[in-house]
Amino acid sequence: MARFEIFEADTGSIGTAAQADVLCELGLMYATGRDCEIDMIAAHKWLNIAAIKGSLRAAQLRSELSATMSKQDIARALREAREWMTLH
Repeated sequence: MARFEIFEADTGSIGTAAQADVLCELGLMYATGRDCEIDMIAAHKWLNIAAIKGSLRAAQLRSELSATMSKQDIARALREAREWMTLH
């Protein structure tokens, strides 16, 4: 279970660094098939969001993952990440 830092008790928000770490782990989960089917598009999406939120590790992993993906799959992952960021 992940440990979250609570910065605002009334909203229950977790800190940006903690959120980026959780999203990075989600990307790794999809990339490795840990407790789910391997899904490189979802992995790239979550690593990209984590990188945007400041995770240097996620940025590096996203770069490595991108080298193994087609341009169409990368474009789809970027679209899905953009849609998620717009809604959240």
